[in-house]
Amino acid sequence: MEEPFESLIILPEEAGERLDKVLKNRFATFSRTYFQFLIDEGAVLVNGEIVKKRTPLHKDDEIEVRFILTPEINLTPQNIPLDILFEDEHFLAVNKPCGMVVHPAPGHPQDTFVNALLFHCGQEAFLQKEATAQDIRPGIIHRLDRDTTGVLLAAKTPEAHRSASLLFSKREVKKTYFAFCVGNPGDRVIDAPIGRHPTQRKEMTVLTDKGKPAVTVCKTLGVFGNLAFVEVDLMTGRTHQIRVHLQHCGAPILGDPIYGSTSANKHWNFQTQLLHAGRLDFLHPITKEALSIQAPLPPTMECLLGNLSKLH
Repeated sequence: MEEPFESLIILPEEAGERLDKVLKNRFATFSRTYFQFLIDEGAVLVNGEIVKKRTPLHKDDEIEVRFILTPEINLTPQNIPLDILFEDEHFLAVNKPCGMVVHPAPGHPQDTFVNALLFHCGQEAFLQKEATAQDIRPGIIHRLDRDTTGVLLAAKTPEAHRSASLLFSKREVKKTYFAFCVGNPGDRVIDAPIGRHPTQRKEMTVLTDKGKPAVTVCKTLGVFGNLAFVEVDLMTGRTHQIRVHLQHCGAPILGDPIYGSTSANKHWNFQTQLLHAGRLDFLHPITKEALSIQAPLPPTMECLLGNLSKLH
């Protein structure tokens, strides 16, 4: 079996740029130095070919990236407590706390969900013949931002990883989130393409002409003055999709340091987004059991909801 790749297509505005620069812009959690390492190791292909980091790119070039370990990163199992929501021989679902990074990266080589997963499952589970010992993200099927809490699903075997990844790619997993917004987005379907911000390259934004299709279904569950508690269902899975869409419709997530309201964040004293992955619904790809994995609201959000309900 070939090692897993992340694929992307070069956009018109990226044509002529260096390969390492484009990769840094596309994957903001990794450094340019890291991508230079990957290119030198032959872990990045352009149209199926190994190239140099200074290689200029062309519109519609296909890039494949394998996120391998750098010498300073050692996938060491760590005994990090996990709040387990579901587990069988194929999958593990946890309630990810705020601040937990999902996978190691240069600058954050340890204390991640992957390190905890390796300890909990036994490292040998990810070093089978069909798996890769060098993948920086063993078992990871989907991601949550560092400060987003809630249901995070991981695979315990290569077969489970392949089957679950297919479910996600075919959009056969229902992802339900909860958030506090500054302002009331109401009940609506937000259908607005998302792409990389043209000047703030670490950020995403709505791009009507050049963005990738993105659809978010929003339902307001409660209004408390200038704050609203909302339920959000993702129809697509773009980077920062909920955060960008809620900002776009004038109701940014409370506490969001990038897409939020600076004044509201300061007033309410929240510096991380109040966004929670509350539920995953899907058909177990191996046992065919219908699963609904739920994570309770984190104490911060539960407390805020209770206080606001009493006041209003």
